[in-house]
Amino acid sequence: MITTYQAAPDIDVLTTSFPIPGLGQLAINSFVLHGDVPILVDTGPVVERDSYLDALRSVIDPADLGWIWLTHPDTDHTGALGHLLEAHPGLRVVTTFLGVGILSTSAPLPMDRVHLVNPGQSVTLGSRTLTALRPPTFDNPSTTGFLDVDSRVLFPADCFGALLPEVPGNAADLADADLREGQVRWATIDSPWLHQVDRGVLARELDAFATWEPSLILSSHLPAAPGGLLGRFLESVAAVPDAEPFVGPDQAALEAMLAGAPAGAA
Repeated sequence: MITTYQAAPDIDVLTTSFPIPGLGQLAINSFVLHGDVPILVDTGPVVERDSYLDALRSVIDPADLGWIWLTHPDTDHTGALGHLLEAHPGLRVVTTFLGVGILSTSAPLPMDRVHLVNPGQSVTLGSRTLTALRPPTFDNPSTTGFLDVDSRVLFPADCFGALLPEVPGNAADLADADLREGQVRWATIDSPWLHQVDRGVLARELDAFATWEPSLILSSHLPAAPGGLLGRFLESVAAVPDAEPFVGPDQAALEAMLAGAPAGAA
């Protein structure tokens, strides 16, 4: 079920929490940036599209939206995308060339309603200037987050997500160990290529990312976090190459789980 909360006076978070057996809970967020030209960042998971649309209507009339910033076209980010574009012909999408290409195989975007950006470029949408960036971890080659230049609110897409025992309303409420372990485990699953990177190259990338100095961090898979936590988040990412790689259950484990299923289960 999608619920909402305010991360800032002009930013609503639309969120749900998915249980991943044996690993924890994962927040899945999208965001409404209110203003003279309201912006929706991602559109929720496909499996909760109807609940997502109800939650969206509780914080804004979708007809008032001017733009959708699509961080990347994974199905936990595109649930209501097609519906919103069909229902609101004036709504446009910020994405990348690769984002358009990936969607072209399942839900092609109307190209006259697309604005293409690359990391490092800025786009002005109403009174907001947003600078596109490539976060230090990602699971999709089209991933493009952004910084709201005036407010210094950072939207790093899946980066800094965490698998947690429970999902609080604010990442600052998490115990240090739960936050670090949850972020490292998530990154080993979502960005397994980190185990193969040159540590020096990664360190330079993280040092460069630290210069963004955000006031607030709004990750797709973590509760809203004060910008002061960025250093801790980057330390978690730096620990991933030497962490234990994630190995999922195999067929034997699946059969054992099914054998232990309660009577009558499908």
